Amino acid sequence: MKKLLFVFNPHAGKGMIRSNLCDIIDIFTKHGYEVTAYPTQAPLDGYQKIASDAALYDVVVTSGGDGTLSEAVKGLMHYKQKIPLGYIPAGSTNDFAASMSLNRKMKDAAEEIMQGVFFDYDVGDFNGNKFVYVAAFGAFTDVSYQTPQWSKNILGHAAYLFEGLRRLPKITGYDVRVEHDGEVIEGKFVYGMVSNTISVGGMKKLIADGVCYDDGLFEITLIKMPSNPIELSNTLTEAMLDKFNENSIVTFKTSKVTFTSNDEIAWTLDGEAGGAFRHVEINNIKQAVRFLVKPDSKTAEQDALLGRVKNTVQEKPELGWDNLFEDQMDIDE
Repeated sequence: MKKLLFVFNPHAGKGMIRSNLCDIIDIFTKHGYEVTAYPTQAPLDGYQKIASDAALYDVVVTSGGDGTLSEAVKGLMHYKQKIPLGYIPAGSTNDFAASMSLNRKMKDAAEEIMQGVFFDYDVGDFNGNKFVYVAAFGAFTDVSYQTPQWSKNILGHAAYLFEGLRRLPKITGYDVRVEHDGEVIEGKFVYGMVSNTISVGGMKKLIADGVCYDDGLFEITLIKMPSNPIELSNTLTEAMLDKFNENSIVTFKTSKVTFTSNDEIAWTLDGEAGGAFRHVEINNIKQAVRFLVKPDSKTAEQDALLGRVKNTVQEKPELGWDNLFEDQMDIDE
């Protein structure tokens, strides 16, 4: 019998896993798996369990918020072979699930994993540490892990906004030197992120179009520090309304980027504390982790294909869309 390791955070979101656990295990069992269920007991517990035991299983499935998913991915990065990973979202915001069009109904998500296809997803290396979909610094980046769990359970995404409003008087910019692909960008920024997602903190318009999850490239977004309090207030309002003035941001794509500053800057990785550094080097590890995703509808594979086509159109606008799709399909096959 095939073996499945199910690692879940019993406290994520509103604790929905508690009322769905038996049904989820039943679904896995009906598909021919001997299931080991492991509820995490503390931060990094899921990472340690997967890093030590995943090789004993055919499939790993995790359930919780984005932090739980990040621990699972970091654990699997210890192995040379790609052990398939399924994810049942159960957090308050679930940026990764939104990007990958994963089902928010837990039992349906479990069934889709069992019927899923492989999709190899890029992973980030941050000064030797790994992250799944975003590394960020600046305003509000610590809100996700400093907002009390009870508040997130009751208010959901609104809890992040309320916590963020408390920080307004303390927001300052960071003098940063950013280097990528032979280009240098210097300035004062209120926020910066390196991402492989279409949603960060529930906001979907912050990131440029053409996101592709398996192309070996990150999307970089830098928000310039406003020159006065009124502009700062407008910038923050735009963020909460999920829109930005193009004049206030810098965006580009790259596989490697470095950030250098005179003072230490605190970073978050997938919404969790990532440490404070004066120098950060971030590399894209192309197609590092193998996810199990639903095989129909708007799959991650289709999203990735569309992203590659959009990138090519931007670089070679003289080519026709029909030819681009045909050529890309040939490459993928």
